[in-house]
Amino acid sequence: MVSCGKDDTDTQGGSVDELHGIVLPEFTDVTERSGLGAFQHITGAFGQKWFPESMGSGGGFIDYNGDGWQDILLVGGGSWDQSPVQDVQILWLYKNNGDGTFTLVSEETGLKEVDTYGFGVTAGDYDNDGDEDFFLATLYENMLFRNDDGVYTEVAETAGVASESHYTSCAIFFDANRDQYLDLYVGNYADWTPENDIYCTIDGDEKSYCRPDLYESIPGEYYLNNGDGTFTDMTEKAGFLTEEDDAPGNALSILDFDYNSDGWTDLAVSNDGRRNLLYENNQDGTFSEIGIVSGMAFDDEGRPRSSMGMDAGYVENDGQLSIFIGTFTGEMLGCFQHLGNGMFMDRAGVLKIARPTLPFVNMGLFLFDADLDSDLDMFISNGHVHTEIERVQEGINYLQRSQLFLNNPDGTFQDVSPRINGALAEPIAGRGAAYADYDNDGDIDILVTAADGPAYLWRNDLKQGNSLRVKLEGSTGSKDAYGSKVIAKVGDTVIQRRVKAGGSYLSHSEPIVTFGSLHDSSADSLIIEWASGALETYMNVPMNQMVQITEGSDQLNSLMTFKRLQ
Repeated sequence: MVSCGKDDTDTQGGSVDELHGIVLPEFTDVTERSGLGAFQHITGAFGQKWFPESMGSGGGFIDYNGDGWQDILLVGGGSWDQSPVQDVQILWLYKNNGDGTFTLVSEETGLKEVDTYGFGVTAGDYDNDGDEDFFLATLYENMLFRNDDGVYTEVAETAGVASESHYTSCAIFFDANRDQYLDLYVGNYADWTPENDIYCTIDGDEKSYCRPDLYESIPGEYYLNNGDGTFTDMTEKAGFLTEEDDAPGNALSILDFDYNSDGWTDLAVSNDGRRNLLYENNQDGTFSEIGIVSGMAFDDEGRPRSSMGMDAGYVENDGQLSIFIGTFTGEMLGCFQHLGNGMFMDRAGVLKIARPTLPFVNMGLFLFDADLDSDLDMFISNGHVHTEIERVQEGINYLQRSQLFLNNPDGTFQDVSPRINGALAEPIAGRGAAYADYDNDGDIDILVTAADGPAYLWRNDLKQGNSLRVKLEGSTGSKDAYGSKVIAKVGDTVIQRRVKAGGSYLSHSEPIVTFGSLHDSSADSLIIEWASGALETYMNVPMNQMVQITEGSDQLNSLMTFKRLQ
């Protein structure tokens, strides 16, 4: 067991918001000092405004060497034959040195020479050998990178998931049938090529990026893991594509969750300019798409939104799940709360998150406990897609600040970013967003990518509160334990978290779950609802540590303790 904490130098802690009586978290931009400053996303733009350039790319956290420190994987974009920059590094893997810094290791891990135009990533141990593999969604054939002791081999074609060459945006690993092996859902975007590129303009003068609904959308694909390193395309047989329902594409985020609490993983897909999809798991290897009948496919006027980053969690005190979906400028952010009967209701207005998000284009979006007070807060990375938007729409900017919504005791949210300032106040062309406790001090840090720009690592400098971080390892289920639920009773509060791979925008966050408490120094009980259906309970678990639990071991192993600054 090791003890970890921040370097005390220039740590800011938190400031008190006198108006609301809360301690605000503060985030420090540590991009340069951590060693990430060399990364640059490249769109390949050469003046023609080709459609894929505005998407940007994702990235996220992955412990590629299994040392307990979250490493960082970034997607560098790509180029065209006409691009001014041709030598584009597509994959940037940074090793966490355990001292707040990172070292670029793309070359020694086999990722330096990857050649494609990349977008989103998802990570998971698909072959159950104990290390994290990852999938890269691209404009051409998709790529699957198998991890063999910290060195990656691209195996998409032999594994059966390369698919045909088309515009893929995002993907997710999840265990659809509870057979121990991770399956794969691939979210495709649009039928675009340089040959069918459409001329669009928003100012009547220069070419602009087109709306996605002007191109034919491409439905998603579902691959069943055969357990031998290969996959079988089961898109139609499993119900993800039928003659009666064409399942529109334009996917920008995929979320695995158990909306009806039956123990089986369901999927939600946010589509850009087309209806959102909800696939209910029928527990027999098939899924039923119920987005329209459930009420989460459209806005409250029955129209599709430009849905982008997405996450779900328990944010109110009624035990019901809520789905949050980022949207475009002028569209209210979606918050669909499950009513307990298979129906969802949009409660964005009630939660006070609708109006504050209207001027922004919400890209990356995730829920996390930013201030360690036990409830889920929301982070959004914002950034417009039209560089010329300021000439045609007053008050709307291309570069936009991020937003942090803290969860109030009454269940509403407040955007505290203007009062925090610091890193979150910087206007950027925000795209992907992911979270992890990269410095192992007990609070959650933020990683953001920007279109045609750098990546940003924002360290959480929170002094208050206690945290318990839980890392699960499956045995009868997948090694990652995706689909498992962890429930902690801390004082009078019951906190629910899910181990998952999806959500946000083109990005991957850590699978470790975090429980926060402002005053309690231990969790009265910790219940593990394993994805396999098994249950385990642990009593009186001290806070301010990371623990690992292996399914069936009946043991709770303390990996490290946190030195919280007081």
